[in-house]
Amino acid sequence: MTVNSGSPAWYLRRLSRMGPREVGGRVGDAVRRRRWRSEPPDCPSVTGARFTAVLPAGTFAAIPPDAAKRLIAEADRLMYGHAEFFGVVRDDLTDPDWWCDPKTGRRAPWGYAFDVPYRNEDAVGDIKQIWEPSRHQYLTQLAAAYAITGDERYAERVAEHLRSWWTANPPLRGVHWISGIELGIRLLSWVWIRRLLDGWPGAAGLFEGNPVALNQIWHHQRWLAAFPSRGSSANNHVIAEAAGQFAASCAFGWFPSSARWRTGALRSLERHLRSNTFPSGLNRELATEYHGLVLELGLAAVAEADAADVPVPATIRLVLLRMTDALAAVVDNRLRPPRQGDADDGHGLVVDGAGTDRWASLLATGDAVFGRLAWWPTVTGTDVRTPLLAALIRPYANKGTAPAVARPASRPGHFADAGMTILRGPAEIWCRCDGGPHGFLSIAAHAHADALSVEVRHDGVDVLADPGTFCYHGQPEWRQYFRSTLGHNTLQLDGSDQSVSGGPFLWTRQAHSRVLVADASDASDGGKARWCAEHDGYQPSVHRRRVELTAASQELRIVDEVRGQHGPRRAVRLAFHLGPAIAADLADNRAVLTWTRDGEDRSAVLDLPGQLSWRSHRGETDPPLGWYSPGFGRKEPATTLVGTGFADGSAPLGEFTTVLRFRGPGDE
Repeated sequence: MTVNSGSPAWYLRRLSRMGPREVGGRVGDAVRRRRWRSEPPDCPSVTGARFTAVLPAGTFAAIPPDAAKRLIAEADRLMYGHAEFFGVVRDDLTDPDWWCDPKTGRRAPWGYAFDVPYRNEDAVGDIKQIWEPSRHQYLTQLAAAYAITGDERYAERVAEHLRSWWTANPPLRGVHWISGIELGIRLLSWVWIRRLLDGWPGAAGLFEGNPVALNQIWHHQRWLAAFPSRGSSANNHVIAEAAGQFAASCAFGWFPSSARWRTGALRSLERHLRSNTFPSGLNRELATEYHGLVLELGLAAVAEADAADVPVPATIRLVLLRMTDALAAVVDNRLRPPRQGDADDGHGLVVDGAGTDRWASLLATGDAVFGRLAWWPTVTGTDVRTPLLAALIRPYANKGTAPAVARPASRPGHFADAGMTILRGPAEIWCRCDGGPHGFLSIAAHAHADALSVEVRHDGVDVLADPGTFCYHGQPEWRQYFRSTLGHNTLQLDGSDQSVSGGPFLWTRQAHSRVLVADASDASDGGKARWCAEHDGYQPSVHRRRVELTAASQELRIVDEVRGQHGPRRAVRLAFHLGPAIAADLADNRAVLTWTRDGEDRSAVLDLPGQLSWRSHRGETDPPLGWYSPGFGRKEPATTLVGTGFADGSAPLGEFTTVLRFRGPGDE
């Protein structure tokens, strides 16, 4: 079903997911937007402003040489105007058009910000392509290159682009004043740009001595204080809004309202970090990339607090500690976390060059700030961001920064609150089993219809893969596919999704899952690891799945059952999506899988349920099937094996067994 996210029906569905308090808040927002339509006020007069939130002496000497080299190479590409955003290569960043989408060639219309139909790609273009450069994270890279090298060309380019952006985007005019997450991340970028340019003679004249900059900073904070994400929308967006507002009010605390903004932002950040995070430390959106985004934003906010000597509630550091330990627990042996839920490649703070491992960077920062535990995986990569954040954030062990807390003594494999279980076996077999909530809040905006799906890797290579996200706006058939049940490694009944979509970021009915067995003991020592869960998305039937990982045989067994009251029979489709590196030779119900890792040929055999008729699909478009999205805006063909058939009228309706056996060298 294609859903128009701007239609009257969509608005009614969206309204139905709001509570009275949220409705009241949104009515107030609408009144405020109407009142703000008139000419916006100028910011209060500022005199004697100084930037004092500088990095300690010697910080840049701690940056590893290879990380600095990657950053400088990236900065040089940017100086030539070359960049890539969401799969679109650009060479126009020497003099960017801030309103143009290079993918469609469209320019967003001018006008009062809240009148711009930003969800309409025909009118605006791809809004993500327009918004991303205006987060100014490529400018933090250039500013970091200046800080490391002292080459003023980088600083001058940053100043040129900031002045260009401020001129082209006056307060409340155009697409860059619509979304709070954009304003919050942009403020955080400006704080770090000012910090990294501190040794440049023009830094003060660009920021605190520049009335245009002061006006922009003030209006960004005024906007964020007036229009916070509310209720069913209070997900990662509200974290970005609060973190950006807090960072700016600490580092740019030059305005009469700065103290009030700082207090409000800190209160919001503390509240929403807690509400967005399970006690286990996993993000409640169950979308791994947003776990990374929220963790980055939280660490950046604490860095500003410590730089400005602003006390923060101990719960903030505690949540960030638990998030870091949870990340260390779920990554595979190559430090790749699960590919679960939506992913749009969003970052909180970017000061590194291409090729830097995001997850290794976060774990390195966690080690510097919180201290690694004995079971943490070894981090071999290097980055620029960790030394910068560690120079500002007080170590967690300092008295008064956080309460004493018991951290996991061994690596957790089951996260009961999030319904995530990681089974680990020999030869670096890694398997994620999904038996958790559908998503976060009433709309579950970034959830996929993936209940009971599995994701299997061998030495970091996707074997049974989560296909990813690809897009948000403008291509509804692709948005629908990548978050559908058929788009995941799970079972579909009667051609329906387990949960019902009401729009690209809205679910009107959500499947409920429960885990029955979760023995996530590491199977690499010769034992077995087991998991079993079920969900009610196909009422009156229940889909139950059992997964067993056996060490001795390097075998993963998946058993699907359809149970409960039902009609005479139900149509079944069982999908297994292979990673893009996997070649498959399918004969009847057996597929031989082959791939290469580090120059070594590897293989596995996938025995599929014989009751179903199996076909291989790859790169199909009508309808979409057989695709893998390595990052937002990018997709590539990959093999998907789909079995079709019927479950009969007996109880249980049917039992379908799939066995994946990994082969060692010399195995036939």
